[in-house]
Amino acid sequence: MDWNHYRFRTVWDLPAPPGAVYTALEQAEDYPRWWPQVREITRVDDTTATARFRSVLPYDLVLTLRQRRHDPAARVLEAALSGDLDGWARWTVTPHGGGSRVVYEQEVHVRAAPLRRLAVPGRPFFRANHALMMRAGRRGLAAWLRAV
Repeated sequence: MDWNHYRFRTVWDLPAPPGAVYTALEQAEDYPRWWPQVREITRVDDTTATARFRSVLPYDLVLTLRQRRHDPAARVLEAALSGDLDGWARWTVTPHGGGSRVVYEQEVHVRAAPLRRLAVPGRPFFRANHALMMRAGRRGLAAWLRAV
């Protein structure tokens, strides 16, 4: 088993229309305004940004995000990730009930040396940290969509 490899899948059901949810997720530079663990997003160009994330654990993840897919018709956003983590992340928004279902998928390898050294004992904490971040993101996005 590669202790530095992670695969995540999170599902959010939101009471907002899919178009509104997708539009909010497209605006990555707004994430810090509604998602507390997304500390900073800085656009480099039309398809690249740098980002800093920090959840419960006392460590900032710094990543470069490069757009791989931007498909408003299918409501899919996908980015290649490099930096402290290497891999990819994808948002998919679909209609669900009277609102939307958002599926977040991520597959990464940890590259940051301090986190790699803690791969085995830290794994349950890293997974819990991710889960807490995603829970806060869902709450933040739901509140953001109600306000706009």
